[in-house]
Formats: sequence, structure tokens, C-alpha cells
Amino acid sequence: MPSLNHRADSQPISWWDWLRYGPFLAQLVVTRRCNLSCGYCSEYDSTSQPIPIAILQSRMEKLRQLRTWAMALMGGEPTLHPDLLQIFAEMRRLGFRRRMMTTNGILLTKELIEGLNTQGMTDLNVSVDGVKRNSTTMKVLETLRSRLELLAQHARFRVVLSAVIGSAPPEEVLQVVDFATSHGFSPRVLLLHDESGQIGLSPDQLALYAEVKRRIGRAANEAGNYRDRLIHGAQAPFRCRAGARYLYVDEFGMVCWCAQTRASFRKPLLDYTLDDLREQFYTGKSCQATCSVGCVRTVSAYDAWRLQGASSN
Repeated sequence: MPSLNHRADSQPISWWDWLRYGPFLAQLVVTRRCNLSCGYCSEYDSTSQPIPIAILQSRMEKLRQLRTWAMALMGGEPTLHPDLLQIFAEMRRLGFRRRMMTTNGILLTKELIEGLNTQGMTDLNVSVDGVKRNSTTMKVLETLRSRLELLAQHARFRVVLSAVIGSAPPEEVLQVVDFATSHGFSPRVLLLHDESGQIGLSPDQLALYAEVKRRIGRAANEAGNYRDRLIHGAQAPFRCRAGARYLYVDEFGMVCWCAQTRASFRKPLLDYTLDDLREQFYTGKSCQATCSVGCVRTVSAYDAWRLQGASSN
């Protein structure tokens, strides 16, 4: 019996087609609701209900039919979903190799962390905007320290702790980087971008970025070090493969290029086929030259050696 909203005639793609066009990463929105209202964020509301588990199951099954390698739960705030551990159990059953989540961390408890250990989470991403609360954000060490200490003590999965340039004073950003390193987390740096994924750093922020990179080391040179090219006015050294290597699935089950371009391209995930993967792999995106959306850039970098315009490549 097919799952809810599952297309009975859909077939898995071959390994060869996956290697050529298939998704490395899918981000699946499980609720648009968030318990915070950060001033720079455009990816949440305060009223949406969690997506029912049966609907999410059908979407996850479809993503596996497309041979999606890694999947990340997104929001809003994913920890607001009442069936979060069941979702991770289903991700493991379906065979996703990387089972990830991005969270603001506010609702983390020892019990939840142990549950995520048991259900096979592999990666948790938390971004920390600074040290002290301000008018823009409360996603700071002052609020999160006790939750992060629990992660350091109990998590058996990888924790990526990102410092964010653009929402707090420079000294606070550096404190976040040092906190991540001292607690055994994987430190990362994020650049605050606008609703279209574009960045604009002041001279002081550029200097801060250079210092953060120095402290993090080689791990800061993500995806061919594309961000350094962007902040110095050049284009990123590869094309955007959103809609193919990367799938953003919103709360309505629509595949979009990314969270920042939800109005530009939309197609129901359950209708997605190899033809769609191939078409979107080669589709040029008007925003791609200066886009700073890291998750899309990272997976797109694998195909930097391939041409975008030639559909036979």
C-alpha cells in the first residue's frame, strides 16, 4: 500500500544518473513555526502547525527514491515538532547516510540529546550570533550556554557551532569561535546575508572575518574558498546546482532552489523525476554569481569542473 500522497508510479533513479545529477543534500522543513523571532530571519512564523508525520514520511521516501545521500531537518525550529525522534528513526530506516538538523538550540535537553543519540543523528548545526542578547537576537551564549554544555557532555553526534558575522560586536563573534573550539565542537563562520542570499561586509567586518578564519584554520576554506572571492567583488568559482545536487523542500512539499528563492522555482517533490534533476542541474540561476548560501554552495562545488550550459555534459 503506497504511503500518504506517495506516487505509485515513481521509480528510483540509477546510481549512474545519481552520480551525474542526483541530490547530495536535501533540506526538509518539518515546521515553519519558531520559538524565536530573530530580526534578520525570514524563514519562520509563529502560527504554523507541524507537518504531520505521515506526510513527512512520504516526502522522505520520495527523497530516498531520488537517492538523496544526506538529509537535514529545517524550520522554523525543528525541535518544536512533537514527533522529532520518530522522524530521525525513519531517516535511519530509509538509509540516509547523514541525518542532520539545524536548530537554534533553545529547546535542547539532556533527554532530547540522548534520544537523538539513540535514533542515529549524525550532525547537529547550531549558529550562535554573539554573547549577549540584543534587539536583533537572543540566540547568544548568554542564553544558550547551558544547552551547549549539555551537548558537549552527552552528544555522540558531530556538533557544528557557527559564529555569525553581522549580528553582534566583533569581540563577541571571536568568543563564540573560542567557545566552540574549547568544547570540542566543529567551529564554523557564517556571514549574515539578506533575503536573497547576498552579502555586504563593512571594512571592520572584513577584518573580523579574516581573524575568525585564522582561528578556525583550513576548515574555514569551504567549497573552494568561494566566500573570499565574493567579498572581494568576484564571482563564486562554480555554478549553482540547486534543484539537483541540493533540494530545499518547504512545508508544502514543494522543491525550491533554496529558502531565499522560494518564489523563483516550485515543483511538488512527489512529482519530481530524473528529468527535473537533469534540467535544474543545468538551469542558470540569476542570483548564483554572488550568492553566499553555504549549504547550496558546498554541494555545488563538487561539480565545479563541469559546464553549466551544455546539457550533454
